Amino acid sequence: MRKYSVIIPVYNRPEEVDELLESLTKQKELPYEVIVVDDGSAQRCRHIAEKHAGKLPVKYFYKENSGQGFSRNFGFEQASGDFFIIFDSDCIIPENYFVKVEEGLNKMNLDAFGGPDKARDDFTPIQKAISYAMTGMFTTGGIRGRKKHTGTFHPRSFNMGISREVYQKAGGYAITRMGEDIEYSIRIIHAGYNVGLIEEAFVYHKRRTSFGEYFKQLRFFGRARINVSRFYPDEIKLIHGLPAVFLTGEVFWLMVSPLISLVLFYTGFILNLIFSMVIFFDALMKFKSIKVSLLSVIAAYVQLLAYGSGIITEGTKKLLKG
Repeated sequence: MRKYSVIIPVYNRPEEVDELLESLTKQKELPYEVIVVDDGSAQRCRHIAEKHAGKLPVKYFYKENSGQGFSRNFGFEQASGDFFIIFDSDCIIPENYFVKVEEGLNKMNLDAFGGPDKARDDFTPIQKAISYAMTGMFTTGGIRGRKKHTGTFHPRSFNMGISREVYQKAGGYAITRMGEDIEYSIRIIHAGYNVGLIEEAFVYHKRRTSFGEYFKQLRFFGRARINVSRFYPDEIKLIHGLPAVFLTGEVFWLMVSPLISLVLFYTGFILNLIFSMVIFFDALMKFKSIKVSLLSVIAAYVQLLAYGSGIITEGTKKLLKG
């Protein structure tokens, strides 16, 4: 078993860290060390780390706020293991996680990996709906956490691992926000390292608890995708613009088509109805809940509209700057 150093950056979320650390105490194979990096929080979580110190090899560090990317770099600098695992603080880890990681790394000879995220049975209906939108095959989540996806797989920092050699040769995060994990994954791949998805190494990801917060997050994700193009212009693919097309189409349908033709308006209505029904029944098959399925339809629209808004906003800024 490799010596896994777990890096957890956190900002004002002690309750989440408590739940995450509790899940790590239940692992079939404990990590070599767990490094909690408190990124200038007003609500510090030293007491949470100390609470679990008897069951886990936890190290707690408090530092001035610098953002999640640079906080992960800080954690890398403190780590003494030979493989670094990064979790977001709102994750809960299944008990066989490190067993599956070890098996996947050995089988595929990976230098870096990413894993999927799922919803746990005790998550709220909104959290399950948001999880569906972020992982479902009929939303932008359809290209994440799957071996069959569009383009090269890029690990994301909510559930990601790199070898010590990768860190020493490729360095850490170059930016701290706005697509920092995408930029880092691309740089690791360009450095020639073997990067892949370990499907069995999933985490339970709690994500946001309201659609308002979810909209803000996904709009930020859309902006981040454009921001990454500053470093890698070729990484912007046609598929990344689809949410912007979706948003434009919705605006046209609601505001312009009624003035042009009722046929256009009713056609748009039928297309939206079909899309909503596809989402509803797909979510129903997954969660067996009408409430979660209805909320999944809302989550899918929020995701596409917010992501599209972010793409358009940041893309326009980039064009105006030349």
